[in-house]
Amino acid sequence: MSQKTSLYARHEAAGAKFVDFAGWDMPIHYGSQLDEHHAVRQAAGMFDVSHMTAVDIHGAGATAWLRRLLANDVAKLKTPGKALYSCMLTEQGTVVDDLICYRMQDDWYRLVVNAGTTDKDIAWMQSHCDDNVRIEPRRELCILAVQGPEAVAKAAPLLGDAGAAAAALKPFNAVTAGDWFVGRTGYTGEDGFEIIAPAAAVTKLWDDLLEAGVRPAGLGARDTLRLEAGMNLYGQDMDETVTPLESGLAWTVSLDDAQRDFIGRQALVAQQAAGGIAEFVGVLLEGRGVLRAHMRVQTSQGPGELTSGGFSPTMGRSIGLARVPAGTTGAIEVEMRGKPVAARVVNPPFVRNGRVRVPGLDSA
Repeated sequence: MSQKTSLYARHEAAGAKFVDFAGWDMPIHYGSQLDEHHAVRQAAGMFDVSHMTAVDIHGAGATAWLRRLLANDVAKLKTPGKALYSCMLTEQGTVVDDLICYRMQDDWYRLVVNAGTTDKDIAWMQSHCDDNVRIEPRRELCILAVQGPEAVAKAAPLLGDAGAAAAALKPFNAVTAGDWFVGRTGYTGEDGFEIIAPAAAVTKLWDDLLEAGVRPAGLGARDTLRLEAGMNLYGQDMDETVTPLESGLAWTVSLDDAQRDFIGRQALVAQQAAGGIAEFVGVLLEGRGVLRAHMRVQTSQGPGELTSGGFSPTMGRSIGLARVPAGTTGAIEVEMRGKPVAARVVNPPFVRNGRVRVPGLDSA
């Protein structure tokens, strides 16, 4: 039996088409994925992401434990509410999952992990747990992402005491007030909030946002938005077969403190020393067709592979992310139906804050 979020009835009422995603019945769109995508880029859209899980980490040893568990360093989080993006790694340096970590207090952190990896992630954390830490999955909480240039103005007045504080937040910060946990984070390349609260509060917020003109958006638009923003998707762009260094995520690995022996550190140091690490790049198709994951790529440095691909509604072009040999630049070819099609390497993001960022296609 597929699981359903607390907003399932609201999705049905909005005309959602459902798909199975990691064992959950989730809306793929509400009639037009294209219109939902444009709504987020141009105004505001809302996504039910309650299939993801908040995991609270409590205890006097929380900071030290997370410094061991995560490749990024939570010691960077100096103020309450500050967040960072990180990977959890195996001892071999490969990616168990990617997640957001919020520092709320010295003895309370909140992680948000992916739907398809929740059980694996919690088991991994528990296998490395000690008596100074308590791991609390908050499966009863719902998560609603409100994204777009008008998202903050439309959502903040509906969040009570949390609203004004949330509107003043800088990106990658969060605030709590009453039932509300509001982060200035997202997965679209636009401004907005990710809001965590009990089901009743989130259901009322959905209704209020709908009345305020915020458009429901499904997983289809969420994927094209994150691809345009150059954001990785776990299970496609990285998994337990590759490291962050070959997945465009070296910036999430903190090696500054030589004494911090996080899980996977030695493997990453050895990979760096060996050199020749594959690069993770953006791809813009020059010819006709649509890029898809697992298509073969030919470069002047050797073969590579697309990890994500699709049509960019904002650009009107096909774009993708690829893992290619070190030193790959410029013109490449993508194998489509057995034939090479011209493409070129670009630096992601393709689109951010409503603007196209690809040279030659960039908007003012």
